[in-house]
Amino acid sequence: MPGRTELSFRTFFTAAVLAACPLVGSAEVTYLGTYIWNERHVGGVSGLELSDDGSSFVAISDRSILYRGTITRDGDRITGVTAEKLGLRRPDGGEMRDDTEGLAVAPDGTAWISLEGEARVLRYSQLDGVPTELPAHPDFAGMRDNRALEALALAPDGSLYTLPEVPGDDGLFPVYRYAGGTWSIAFRLRPREGFMAVGADFGPDGALYLLGRKLGPFGFRSQVRRIVPGTMDETVLLTTPYNQHDNLEGLAVWQDESGAIRLTMIADDNFYPIQQTEIVEYRLD
Repeated sequence: MPGRTELSFRTFFTAAVLAACPLVGSAEVTYLGTYIWNERHVGGVSGLELSDDGSSFVAISDRSILYRGTITRDGDRITGVTAEKLGLRRPDGGEMRDDTEGLAVAPDGTAWISLEGEARVLRYSQLDGVPTELPAHPDFAGMRDNRALEALALAPDGSLYTLPEVPGDDGLFPVYRYAGGTWSIAFRLRPREGFMAVGADFGPDGALYLLGRKLGPFGFRSQVRRIVPGTMDETVLLTTPYNQHDNLEGLAVWQDESGAIRLTMIADDNFYPIQQTEIVEYRLD
């Protein structure tokens, strides 16, 4: 699919901000670039998974559309994206038309998708097949339609982690873990600076990376936190200024050939012409 490396005002704004004011956070990150995936049939992308080497991907839109394809790079910069489009199916075999948000894919191709509207998680043994619905945690029924299970991640031990977009009544994000056929609350996270939880992935280091999104009068801000589930050690890796990137919602964490961890994020353009499907990459040094 056609696209371009971003050469708009936002590119120069981003470069100037990073040169003059490094990203807020307690770890060293390097901005590698932004690619505009401007294929007219692509939009609303809210979930992203990359292969171990970052060369192939699966992405999902919030209109039950799946994209599978490859990413080409010249050095550290993305130069092209090629993908096929696939409609998802419901557990009854019909065409899916729901608000699909979170995505996790196992090495054997098994995939899980979390949904808003009626909060639930579906399991696909094959992405072009008929899914099964996982049993729900009792909390899922009380989640708000457009603020439910946006983030979904597969842990190294094969368990699933998910959390709602907004904190619960206690002011904390409940992080749910699915293992052995049941959900439990693994831990609770304190919100930071009003960021909502929109994407998650486990990195090759075994840590949980959480993507946050905040909307203000000057555009979107993004934040990535790294949490070690066993010790609950937490680091804010980056916090961007407003309008540095578009509405980043999907996060994939992988290791490049140099051994560095990369954060690849994708923006949901909400199908608005004033927004763009951006693929943004940072390297964790």
